[in-house]
Amino acid sequence: MIVTMIEVLMNIIIIFLLLAGTFFILSSSIGINRFPGVFTRLHAATKAPTLGIFSILIAAFLFLYGDHGIVSGKLLLAIIFILLTAPVSGHVLSRAAHRSGVKPYLKSRNDEYEAYVQKQNK
Repeated sequence: MIVTMIEVLMNIIIIFLLLAGTFFILSSSIGINRFPGVFTRLHAATKAPTLGIFSILIAAFLFLYGDHGIVSGKLLLAIIFILLTAPVSGHVLSRAAHRSGVKPYLKSRNDEYEAYVQKQNK
């Protein structure tokens, strides 16, 4: 069986995307356990897994297209869905946490949203 250079390059790209996705998801799980405070944990729970899942789904799409010639619309829809919903859900959760009275862990930073809310309520 003759393996072309394009197939080798495609496999290298797929391996790189799978490793990158695994790294992002692993770093996210470590960040959720190690970060202090709600807002830093929400950052770890939304940003890195979005990139990780995106990388793994792109690798799956390339694998199906390269080896089997299948263009998977379901994978493309899943990629779009993850890219749209994960950051929005993190934003909504952080806003709900802030409105319920949870303060940022680091006291040295300015709470600009609190100043905005107070200005709107006046």
